[in-house]
Amino acid sequence: MRPAPFASLRALFVISDEQLMWRVQMDDDEGAFAGLMRRWEAPIQRLCLRMTGDAHRGEDLAQETFLRVYARRKDYQPSGKFSTWLWRIALNLCYDELRRRQRREESPLEHEGGEPTAPWIASLAAPEPAPDKSLADRERGELVREALLQLPEAYRTVLVLRHYEDLKFREIAEVLEVPEGTVKSRMAEALSRIARLLEPMLGEAGPGPVNAADEPRESLMI
Repeated sequence: MRPAPFASLRALFVISDEQLMWRVQMDDDEGAFAGLMRRWEAPIQRLCLRMTGDAHRGEDLAQETFLRVYARRKDYQPSGKFSTWLWRIALNLCYDELRRRQRREESPLEHEGGEPTAPWIASLAAPEPAPDKSLADRERGELVREALLQLPEAYRTVLVLRHYEDLKFREIAEVLEVPEGTVKSRMAEALSRIARLLEPMLGEAGPGPVNAADEPRESLMI
């Protein structure tokens, strides 16, 4: 099929995230801010959901992320990518949420008469499986989601950003403000840990290669 007339020309005039953010920063442009939200609301919700394991709290954190973006619009540095700044804000909010949760779980009152395990694991949302997906696939996906939530923050972060949000190692390094080599080593360790967690549950049908260079994306897309 031939491309629509002038489609490639129109693409040249698509406003970038950075241009939209500049309008927000300089003119408090509500329309530009709405445009950024339309582009980024779904990815940020996914990130918060994967990091916290709570669909409702993930939505709240995504909204809080954009509120913070607007509140701190004057702090944005136009020389940097908007997405890098946005991911960083969302992750910091997720880290704060996880630490608050940890403090609640460590409180003796939280465990009296209750289960010591975290009940929110089961609430981790994911895109609805396609109709032809088997029950075994869905059960396997749930096991991977639970294993993901058992990883320390540093490893969970690189796994989520790489395998679920498709960021390159270089981009993840920019978001986390660490060397790219550190990101790769964390990825390798994350895959190794999740493989060890899943091995008793999945047996031979484990999560696949654990070498970061192998990029076993299909095995972790849940």
